[in-house]
Amino acid sequence: MTKNKKLVEEICSGEMGAGVSEKQVEMLRYAVKVTQAPATVSVEDIHRLRQNGFSDRGILEINLAAAYMNFVNRVVLGLGVELEESREGFTR
Repeated sequence: MTKNKKLVEEICSGEMGAGVSEKQVEMLRYAVKVTQAPATVSVEDIHRLRQNGFSDRGILEINLAAAYMNFVNRVVLGLGVELEESREGFTR
């Protein structure tokens, strides 16, 4: 979770760069792709992550974190769970 609202807005719009490194941008692009179109992830996506300094273990951790958050969000949405008032400021 981040309190950087500008970063959240940029991720949602596809224009990342709010004070994050190229390595972080590549990680975020991959996480977005895993979230929005997982069937389109390719060997090239993995190569770009490696070229930006991620190990295979790091890539696995990014993948697992994105997949887990997608799973949890879908469970919560599917059950109609509402956020606590204190958490509403961190969502879109």
